[in-house]
Amino acid sequence: MDEACRRVMESGQFILGPEVEAFEAEFAAICEAKHCIGVANGLDALHLILRAMKIGPGDEVIVPANTYIATWLAVSFAGARPVPVEPDVRTYNLDPTLIEDAITPNTKAIMPVHLYGQAADMDPINELAERYGLKVIEDAAQAQGARYKGRRVGSLGHAAGFSFYPGKNLGALGDAGAVVTNDDALADDIRVLRNYGSKVKYYNETRGFNSRLDEMQAALLRVKLRRLDGWNERRKQLAGHYLRTLEGAAELTLPYVPEWADPVWHLFVVRRPERQQLIDHLNAANVGTLIHYPVPPHLQDAYADLGLPAGKLPISEQMANEVLSLPMGPHLGDNEADYVVSQVSSFSQNPDPSG
Repeated sequence: MDEACRRVMESGQFILGPEVEAFEAEFAAICEAKHCIGVANGLDALHLILRAMKIGPGDEVIVPANTYIATWLAVSFAGARPVPVEPDVRTYNLDPTLIEDAITPNTKAIMPVHLYGQAADMDPINELAERYGLKVIEDAAQAQGARYKGRRVGSLGHAAGFSFYPGKNLGALGDAGAVVTNDDALADDIRVLRNYGSKVKYYNETRGFNSRLDEMQAALLRVKLRRLDGWNERRKQLAGHYLRTLEGAAELTLPYVPEWADPVWHLFVVRRPERQQLIDHLNAANVGTLIHYPVPPHLQDAYADLGLPAGKLPISEQMANEVLSLPMGPHLGDNEADYVVSQVSSFSQNPDPSG
């Protein structure tokens, strides 16, 4: 990584140069897709896809009710309306059986999220989209390298948005993102939109944006990209260890992996009623946890205008009240993973803090 930094500094090229071009080719290959367009962050990736698809005011986009708010914000930034659909209670991803009831004459796209690093069930989603003439946009921000029925995420719809936020499986040293697609025309449009609406400097075809992956982040990502598969394999080993050793823990719901899914375990998310007691127990044992996510988008002040009160999306609300992310990442050693298991198990055997 030091060498990558030096290479960029010595080149004197810092925006849309050879490092970005090389990373785009390398990441497209990882995703088994034709095009990758580097942008400033994952939110911009989704937003620019919608803009390039001419989805805007008066249009609706179906989104998961259970997701990080950036999925919804991308739709709002384009001027369209997010229409939430509840998740499958087992996988936490968009439930394909509930989508059709949410489709209206104004629906233009479906935006499934590969939440926590596990692919959504894409075949039935694509079948519905084809039947109704809708676009499918993958929010793959958490799923670099994941597979669905043997195929990499990023090539399962019309386009996909990726985030390289530092905490992701493939993370930059700052904000960064990318659009991946097999659509030549869409790729060209997004390249123009990310760069002020311009193909040639100072000549602007459309009202674009400033959303470009810079040379330094691209160079650093290229170094880390070579290790992505190995890091993901380590995550899978840790997840397998958790699944085996925590099976049967009292009141703990472990992740469910369908037979067609090959997740990359961006997060290892369990569920437990009254989770605060478990959080307190783990904190006391110096085991860090996080809640992904404590408030679903429809209950955020930012979306109060949609008129979706508490109780309207009960599955998502239940998940927000119960989910808990245990330590996960390639940095985690076997002894540390064993310690996490021992602390969760000891709490499950004696959950009464006074006992």
